[in-house]
Amino acid sequence: MAVIRTYRPTDRADVADVCLRTGKLGGDATGLHVSDDLLPDIYALPYVEFEPDLAFLVDTGERVAGYLVATADTRAFVQRYRAEWLPGFAHRYTRAQPPMTASDQFVEVGYDPERMLIPELDEYPAHLHIDLLPELQGQGLGRTLIRRLLGELRERGVPGVHLGVSPQNLPARGFYAALGFQPLPSGGTAGGLLGLPTDAVV
Repeated sequence: MAVIRTYRPTDRADVADVCLRTGKLGGDATGLHVSDDLLPDIYALPYVEFEPDLAFLVDTGERVAGYLVATADTRAFVQRYRAEWLPGFAHRYTRAQPPMTASDQFVEVGYDPERMLIPELDEYPAHLHIDLLPELQGQGLGRTLIRRLLGELRERGVPGVHLGVSPQNLPARGFYAALGFQPLPSGGTAGGLLGLPTDAVV
């Protein structure tokens, strides 16, 4: 039976693998980019490095097959990413000149932590990423992970949390809507950014 627990350093490879295998609108992104490490190096590993206490994992007993990673303070996370993570990222990934491939565009995302400084940060200062392998989906584990994070953030006095979601990822959008996430103005008409108060009941 799957259990939810906090991150351990020995989980790093499993977290990276889940990120990769859910990195194409919830599907497997293996082989799509310049390196299979690229997506984890942007969307998962900085979080377990900087805030492991806000990394909650779904452990099947054989491996980690899902996670939620988060930061309680996006502004502080951006500063730390630029100072501590970006030098290593820049050593691993070279910026390309236009025209850019889809992989090149993800590399640019990794070079631009300030993209996370959305106008709504005063109300929603935390943000998260959540990914579950297909065999874990539909079991209520995503809701449980969100609930766990909200409890931690409330204890820290954090008023809200936000996330980004692709307009094309309809299953994810339906999941977040069912939990009460609402579109944020800076996400545009496509609703690419969603926010939730930490006192929400999910």
